[in-house]
Amino acid sequence: MNRLSVLLSTCMAASAALFSVPALAATPPHFAIQGDQFLLDGKPYVIRSGEMHYPRIPRADWRDRLRKARAMGLNTITTYAFWNVSEPEPGKFDFSGNNDIAAFVRTAQEEGLNVIVRPGPFVCAEWEFGGFPAWLLRTPGLRVRSYDPRFLAASAAWFKRLGQELAPLMSTRGGPILMMQVENEYGYVGNDRDYMEAIRKQMIDAGFDVPLFMSNGPGPTWMSRGSLPGLVSVINFTGDAKKTERAFLRSAPMMHDMPKMAGEYWSGWYDRWSEPHKTRSTEEVTSAVGWMLDRGISFNLYMIDGGTNFGWMNGANNDDAKYLPVTTSYDYDSPIDEAGRLTPKYGALRKVIQAHLPKSEPLPEPPASSPTMAIPRFELHEAISLLDALPSLSKPQTSLVPHGMEAFGQNYGLILYRKRLDADTKGTLDVSDVHDYATVLADGRPLGTLDRVKQEHAMPVDLPAGSTLDLLVENMGRINIGPGMEDDNKGITSAVQVDGMDITGWTVYPLPLDDLSGLVFKADAAPDDPAFWRGSFEIANVAGTFLDMRDWHKGNVWINGHHLGRFWNIGPQQTLYVPASWLRKGRNDVVVLEMQPGGSHAIVGLKDPVFGTAAQ
Repeated sequence: MNRLSVLLSTCMAASAALFSVPALAATPPHFAIQGDQFLLDGKPYVIRSGEMHYPRIPRADWRDRLRKARAMGLNTITTYAFWNVSEPEPGKFDFSGNNDIAAFVRTAQEEGLNVIVRPGPFVCAEWEFGGFPAWLLRTPGLRVRSYDPRFLAASAAWFKRLGQELAPLMSTRGGPILMMQVENEYGYVGNDRDYMEAIRKQMIDAGFDVPLFMSNGPGPTWMSRGSLPGLVSVINFTGDAKKTERAFLRSAPMMHDMPKMAGEYWSGWYDRWSEPHKTRSTEEVTSAVGWMLDRGISFNLYMIDGGTNFGWMNGANNDDAKYLPVTTSYDYDSPIDEAGRLTPKYGALRKVIQAHLPKSEPLPEPPASSPTMAIPRFELHEAISLLDALPSLSKPQTSLVPHGMEAFGQNYGLILYRKRLDADTKGTLDVSDVHDYATVLADGRPLGTLDRVKQEHAMPVDLPAGSTLDLLVENMGRINIGPGMEDDNKGITSAVQVDGMDITGWTVYPLPLDDLSGLVFKADAAPDDPAFWRGSFEIANVAGTFLDMRDWHKGNVWINGHHLGRFWNIGPQQTLYVPASWLRKGRNDVVVLEMQPGGSHAIVGLKDPVFGTAAQ
């Protein structure tokens, strides 16, 4: 019995025959692949796509962003399906609100756009854990993106449930979904064909009966490792017209007798904490798109609207074994910016695309840029120490030695490890594996921080018996691609020692911070340790804004109960985007978790984002 047969006896089966949702159109468009062309209703079809991710854009803004994409000249929208937001706990699926991928797809169809879906199970996307649910890490030794039957059983269940949402929206049934991608850039990390075949089989079993394709970096090495016989291969890259030509020439042997497509043409780039802000020139992008359109080559602009890594959903890179988390903003220097405004890149690309369309296909006029507004400075006068708030935030657990937050059933947020010292403790405190940012406190007094970005893990301590040692650790985002993904448990994942002697007997407080309603704030309090601060502002009219966090240090912000994400004065991001749909006329409440003492504890709202460092 081969490995695939063993898998099929292990994984949950799914049947497309279960779907009985009526077709969306009386005469569905027929999408096919014939030789080196895509065909729609029997005619050659050049895919002009842009990437847009539904969890990164508030649902209230989906239609506006899709309409703007259509007006720029796109005929298709591409999105990943994000496993971790739709199955936050094993078997507990959530496709409501901003997770409603089917509603996003239907909205695209209503706006005259076809859709390409990339359901993973791995998506990368600079997204937390590459889109995998964190609970996979609760199984010791489980290997993601592999033939591990435990992983494949989980991915089969994911595809089966996703199929209930998306299979009725295939173009074969009158929906707008033309194609779906198998895995994602697998050639960068592996070459297990049995694994890729298993994923393809799971997708087919889930009812995904449109053409399937695979995407990898350009050139025969990556493409041969990450492709399957019989599937279209597309390439992911960036550069001007000359580099675009070179990418297709290098890939030509692997793209013989199939349509040519840039599965991701990177129209910008993303930011990571502590690095300079990234942009990509309009001239470079338009020259590449013009070159592809001149030759009838399909493309997907990654991104058309980057959006925001709201909440805890940013990913992280592990370049050369150095951990580098991605910022909250995922603006990506996109044609449509994070706030829904049309950039010069948008206008230039629209002009290039329009020049390649027949006069019989005029583009609709673009909607207006989404407005943004300034908000006068307001103070956050109320506060409560995080340590004082522990009873309302967490139920303590005990552990002989520290473990990662996954061992305590926790996925995101912070986790606190507490030890009352039985004897005088003097020497080097060594937290050998900090994932990812630890604040060290003694009797509530901050002693310092240990930052994985800086590869810090040790500091001197001199504490008398009876002291309470607290190690407050923040999950800054799991690695989203490459080495280290499968081992990126969060919190403290190894021993805590002082001068080589283990400290044991911990009380552990998981802090997912998904409900702050129990916090009891005090007016004019002034805690000098990690603390929550609360204030409010009033507005007569609603528009998007950017909260200026340059007077703060490091932490997270919630507004009217919505978790905006992280701020950090090391930059490059210094502001947090607030969507208009998350604001209301009249009073708006703001809560800030500040990890370090000091600062003014005041905020202003700006019309435009700020990038740089706190000193600039």
